[in-house]
Amino acid sequence: MKTPSNIPVYVVANFEIEDAETYRSYEKGFFRILRKHGGLFITYDDETVNFEGHDPLKGRVVIFSFPSEEAARNWYNDPRYQALSEYRRVGTKLKFLTMVHGLPARK
Repeated sequence: MKTPSNIPVYVVANFEIEDAETYRSYEKGFFRILRKHGGLFITYDDETVNFEGHDPLKGRVVIFSFPSEEAARNWYNDPRYQALSEYRRVGTKLKFLTMVHGLPARK
């Protein structure tokens, strides 16, 4: 089933910061590019609590949203974001960067 184009998506990332100075360079440019694509930063947490499961999250968890899958893909594929993300790739150990579809707005 094809996902409707008008539902929000959420991007969830989990990573461990290994080089804080390099990662800080990523953070400095991140928000401008996120906003360019309609993204909204929701939260981050360095001390998540695991209630169940065998593989608890370690490090930082970040959640942000986009108004559509297309907007999220445009953000990720933006050449400026890809260039900036090299700082994240060098400064962190990424476990995942995942897009999750939201639910349509209730009427």
